[in-house]
Amino acid sequence: MRILFILLGSLSLVLAVVGIFLPLLPTTPLLLLAAALYLRSSPRLYEWLLNHKYLGSYIRNFREHRAIPLRAKIVSVTLIWVTLLYSALWVVPQIWIKILLIGLAVALPFTYYRSKPCADDEKITGGTAKFHPLCYLSVE
Repeated sequence: MRILFILLGSLSLVLAVVGIFLPLLPTTPLLLLAAALYLRSSPRLYEWLLNHKYLGSYIRNFREHRAIPLRAKIVSVTLIWVTLLYSALWVVPQIWIKILLIGLAVALPFTYYRSKPCADDEKITGGTAKFHPLCYLSVE
């Protein structure tokens, strides 16, 4: 079972890294899955992932604050908008699919607005609160 968890965790990690560049793959949930699988199979791999220079912050922020960083939300919304709008304008020939893709692009910020608060809030930055549409809390 240990080897299976390591293999599944590694697959999840690879997909998470690919998800950084492809906006339709969810990076943070795949990293959390990889961390959970590594935790159950290999403490060394789990610690490596937690202490990773780039990927570790996603997991630590979610573990400590149950939130996704504001910067990650903004980047993901932007990349998804670009992908959906590019597809709607130049790739898809059917008008009803174009309307569906544009509707998804319009609805996306509302789903993030209703999601958990951002990790870049006062608890982390110690700054004063300002409203941001993708984050209930504060942005410096």
